[in-house]
Amino acid sequence: MNYREESLKKHYEWNGKIEVVSRVPINTSEDLSLAYTPGVAEPCLEINKDYEKSFSLTRRNNLVAVVTDGTAVLGLGDIGPEAGMPVMEGKCALFKEFGDVDAFPICVRSKDVDEIVKTIYLISGSFGGINLEDIAAPRCFEIERKLKGICDIPIFHDDQHGTAVIVAAGLINALKIVNKTMEDIKIVINGAGSAGIAIAKHLLNMGAKNIILCDINGIICEGDENLSSEMAYMSTITNREKSRGTLSDAMKGADVLIGVSAPGVVSQEMVKSMAEKPIIFAMANPTPEIMPDLAKEAGAAVVGTGRSDFPNQINNVLAFPGIFRGALDCRAKEINEEMKVAASKAIAGLVEDDKLSPEYILPNALDKRIGKAVAEAVIDAARKTGAARI
Repeated sequence: MNYREESLKKHYEWNGKIEVVSRVPINTSEDLSLAYTPGVAEPCLEINKDYEKSFSLTRRNNLVAVVTDGTAVLGLGDIGPEAGMPVMEGKCALFKEFGDVDAFPICVRSKDVDEIVKTIYLISGSFGGINLEDIAAPRCFEIERKLKGICDIPIFHDDQHGTAVIVAAGLINALKIVNKTMEDIKIVINGAGSAGIAIAKHLLNMGAKNIILCDINGIICEGDENLSSEMAYMSTITNREKSRGTLSDAMKGADVLIGVSAPGVVSQEMVKSMAEKPIIFAMANPTPEIMPDLAKEAGAAVVGTGRSDFPNQINNVLAFPGIFRGALDCRAKEINEEMKVAASKAIAGLVEDDKLSPEYILPNALDKRIGKAVAEAVIDAARKTGAARI
């Protein structure tokens, strides 16, 4: 099937992937009086007296805003907020299908950080959580940071944290196959945008000790005056041996390569230079940093990609529906590091040890167990860390 042509045809047929459905019957004058005026005045007054009741008297308890500025849409780049709408609608459909979360697309016509932050903050009272989506780095970091400082509901940039959660889940199981531990391995991450940086931070939280970040210019090293503020910070917690050089240099002796960068940038020779039984997560889409067959020929023990037509797809849909389901159900004020670690472990745990193999390190995206398992783990972590409000 030509997915591009068929998808375009279907989008014309669908005329949108989501819709608003009423949860109440409005068939009689009594129905109308209860759902709307005059009866609706009473819940309004209750919320006016107690803000917290907005979560129990409205759908806010299950409603997430999926917000983009259209600057980094699904590998297509800066195509604008309206052009990003099909992706945001798709994300909302996945929220509903895999987490029973009602999500609404918000496409903002601005590239100004403060303007976007103000817009989201001003509408945040209608939602139980905010999912930031397809916002280019480094602006996405600042937007998330500022919103976390002023909003009383979870703020989650899925391109960063959802990706990191799934990578960690896959790595937990891949390490079992090669009989290595997180604490002892050398990890190289190629791509120092929002996903690469978030993956590095999350893996450090998972116990990793030796991570090297690379961008288009090579290894990121402390002391480089050309680094952005976010990269400068990352240089202080990664590459503690202060190595310098190219991606090829970084990969020598590495146990793991995680690619969130560009097609074809990794050669078989680079894979051969890695440690014994290396793990390759080549997630550039649609063309990975190295194709799985070439990576395996060069000695890779486990290979994952972002594609559904290869084994071990590293797909964010495994994470975000369950993470938000859990956060909403315990009315969390944030999605903290412990909640993300719990989500990674829960996803990894759905692959039983007797079924684990180099071709199966993550549950299938359509596995109906995932949302519930992730939600339960997130709720437990939220309550242990004081993030839960109920």
